[in-house]
Amino acid sequence: MHSQKKITYVWLQHALVLLWCGLIYSLSAQSTLPETPFMIPYQDKIAHAGIYAWLAFFACFSFRHILKKPLLIVLAAWLFCAAYGLSDEWHQSFVAERMPDVWDWCADVSGAALMCAFLYFFFPTWIHREAT
Repeated sequence: MHSQKKITYVWLQHALVLLWCGLIYSLSAQSTLPETPFMIPYQDKIAHAGIYAWLAFFACFSFRHILKKPLLIVLAAWLFCAAYGLSDEWHQSFVAERMPDVWDWCADVSGAALMCAFLYFFFPTWIHREAT
C-alpha cells in the first residue's frame, strides 16, 4: 500500500475509535433513552456488552499500529475499554435522571473482554497484521 494511503488507513482506524467513543458519550448524556418495543431480561446489560464489544473491536485494530504483539494489543484494548467505561459511568453521575451503576461497568468490561478474547484466539494474525 502506498505510504499516503497507509497513513490515511491508520488514521481512519483511530477515527473509528473516537467516533464510537463519541456515540457512547452522546448516549450517556441523555437523561432518558428511547424504549424498545420488546423487553428481555437484562437487555440493558446486553446492550452495554455489545456496545463495548464494538469499542474493543475498533480499539484492537487501532492499537495494532502502535503495539506489535497480539496479547499486548488485546490487553491494551481491554484496558482502554475498561477505563472508558469507568469514565462513562462517572459522566452519568452528572446527567439528570441518570446514575452510575457498577453492573453496567461490569457489562462493559465483559463485552470488551469477550471481543478481545475472540480476536486473540481466533484471529491473532489478523489483529497483528499491519496495513501494508
